[in-house]
Amino acid sequence: MQNSQYRQIKRVAVVGAGTMGSQIAAHIANVGIPCDLLDIPPTELTLEERASHLTIDSPTVRDRIAQSALDRMKSAKTRSPFYVPDAAELIRIGNFHDHAEWLADADWIIEAVVENLEVKKQVHARIDQHRRRGTLVTSNTSGISIRAIAEALSEDYQECFLGTHFFNPPRYMHLVELIPTAVTRPDLVEFSFDFAEHTLGKGIVRCKDTPNFIANRIGIFSILHAIHLMLEEGYSIDEVDAITGPPMGRPRSGTFRLGDMIGLDVLVDVANNVYENAPNDERREVFRVPDFILRMVEKGWLGEKTGGGFYQSRRGENGSEIWTLDYNTLEYAPRSEVRFDSVDRVRRIADAGERLKGLIDSDDRAGQFAWKCLSHAMRYAASRIPEISDDIDSIDNAMKWGFNWELGIFEAWDAIGAPESVERMKSEDHAIPPFVANLLYSGHTLFYRTSPKSKPVKSNADASLIDMGDGVLCLEFHSKMNTIDNPSIEMMFEALDAVERNFEGLVIGNHADNFSVGANLALMLERARNGDWEAIEAMISTFQRANMRFRLSSKPVVTAPVGMTFGGGCEIAFGADRICAAAETYIGLVEVGVGLIPAAGGVKEMAIRCLEDVPSDADVDPFPYIRRAFETVAYAKVSESAGHAKRLGYLRSTDRISINRRHHLHDAKQLVLTMAADGYQGPQPRQMFVLGETGLVRLRSEIDLSRRAGHLSDYDVKILNQLAYVLCGGNFSTPQSVSEDYLLELEREAFLGLCGEEKTHQRIEYTLKTGKPLKN
Repeated sequence: MQNSQYRQIKRVAVVGAGTMGSQIAAHIANVGIPCDLLDIPPTELTLEERASHLTIDSPTVRDRIAQSALDRMKSAKTRSPFYVPDAAELIRIGNFHDHAEWLADADWIIEAVVENLEVKKQVHARIDQHRRRGTLVTSNTSGISIRAIAEALSEDYQECFLGTHFFNPPRYMHLVELIPTAVTRPDLVEFSFDFAEHTLGKGIVRCKDTPNFIANRIGIFSILHAIHLMLEEGYSIDEVDAITGPPMGRPRSGTFRLGDMIGLDVLVDVANNVYENAPNDERREVFRVPDFILRMVEKGWLGEKTGGGFYQSRRGENGSEIWTLDYNTLEYAPRSEVRFDSVDRVRRIADAGERLKGLIDSDDRAGQFAWKCLSHAMRYAASRIPEISDDIDSIDNAMKWGFNWELGIFEAWDAIGAPESVERMKSEDHAIPPFVANLLYSGHTLFYRTSPKSKPVKSNADASLIDMGDGVLCLEFHSKMNTIDNPSIEMMFEALDAVERNFEGLVIGNHADNFSVGANLALMLERARNGDWEAIEAMISTFQRANMRFRLSSKPVVTAPVGMTFGGGCEIAFGADRICAAAETYIGLVEVGVGLIPAAGGVKEMAIRCLEDVPSDADVDPFPYIRRAFETVAYAKVSESAGHAKRLGYLRSTDRISINRRHHLHDAKQLVLTMAADGYQGPQPRQMFVLGETGLVRLRSEIDLSRRAGHLSDYDVKILNQLAYVLCGGNFSTPQSVSEDYLLELEREAFLGLCGEEKTHQRIEYTLKTGKPLKN
């Protein structure tokens, strides 16, 4: 067999078209690799199949399970498994009986069938009959023994076999647990690690072949311990979720909302797997599922997938309401408002470690509950070394990437102070795990050595300049949601000045979940209602000049958007020479939704981007390209991925997509260095082609048709007419070329005019309160 360093994955086969298998296949297709999706043939016809006179042997019937899975993914209205719809074309569907020979074409075969050891054994025995010798085979399982699955198969099979536990949903969850056995080829383990990280964009954690591996072992312990503690001390479900969410550095789903998302049946199965297969676990009883949850499962109250679990959505007088389960009576009641002084105090603390320490140091019921949850989870995780992992990094990364915790267990321990917290545990008569006791006995006080952090070259309240090394400067926003206001813009100019003097180039990016949600709307609304037009105009004018300086810089500028990149954030991205977007980038000019139009170059840049697609043939009508730009902005279209952003015109074909979020800023930096090494020459100001009255009349006609059809309010019409006016360059009688500055002036004038409208004020206020657009 060739050495794994020369391996390539050119085709993948996924066996099992359930939720996980089908979505793993989708993500394989997302990165451009053809994938076969196979499941078993059905044993009965549907009513539709009978009506179509099909038989159980008809190919469409035999492939139905895989085809249905593909159809569901293609029709997903939200959180599509695909980056772009076309990716679905890379999936070939079939069934495991008629198309088993396809397995011989696969370079990687992934089994993702039901979580049942005997079923998995049967499936792998059949795979072994058809795969090529030396082909990589993995099992996607949340906790079944990897060794046991393949122990009866050929030596070559066992050497090429390991576990790859994708977390659900595979496109969006960063974690993949890699579980080799004692006989898995080391070179294949390294190849799998590298491929999953660099091609699939995943965060990889190496696990030992123990029940539920790392993330589910620690995560389910934390969930069930919190539930047992709630029962023992008389807390409510609402109280527990108020404590165990963001105040503890964990997602808003807390404990019980997370349980509903996981599914109570899955929660029970995972807990039972540890209880039955880890008899020597000293905390084994924590994994005994409480009776009230077992009764819920019997009733079919499994969480979100059945419409109710610990929470239930009901129709009330004011629309949808969330009701909470009373675990004593198994009856639902309206959610109660929960207030804890400690939670209120720490809520606004940005640093997760400081927030957690402030909470557990509080003496109220929330602080006491949080401390007990945290301290038990800490001791449990430490006691699992080296059983489930040899290192703390793997445990911490598993919890951050698999359960979306802000801090891993041991990072949190460092944040609250290991020596102090251990003394507190001792005072409560808890045994300290040997791993921790030995650390402190040796004189260490931290689990992680503090590495010297890059000190900002310059900083203010909203942004910082960071030296990335190798002559590259990074401009990092760090206001709330990275909103843009005067301090951010000031630092944009500082960045450009510093780069021109001392650096090879600039990256604009950060490690936050979102690049920027745009301008500070709350402050904008306050200024508009106070009639402070000079301040608004000055801010917009300065923002425009900053973005133009990025564009005309003599040194390369690369933006690295990720997550929400809205409005002004999108316009900053546009200002760069090149964009290096994270795969999960949701970019859009959304100003119309709050009664405004883009005014920091967004309209100008969309016009340029769309007109770049016009063929050089002089007879081509440019209006359809301008209309495309108009519709993208008018309907506030937001990309569902970086790939989708290219379809919408927000990204150019020359812009890069970084598949792994952890490598994103590094990729952007390397792009800057490459551009500099290639002898970068700064661009010159551009002349822009505008249609004038020719395009304006056509756009206004389409706006009027939409209004007549009931799709637009009168105020929508006013906003869109302003957008059309700017996009067409005003009311010139004939098409002509104008400067970028001219179009920026039109943007600014239209923006200021709309800022003075009460209906715009209403839209901004509503969006700030609800996060949704107002139709007025």
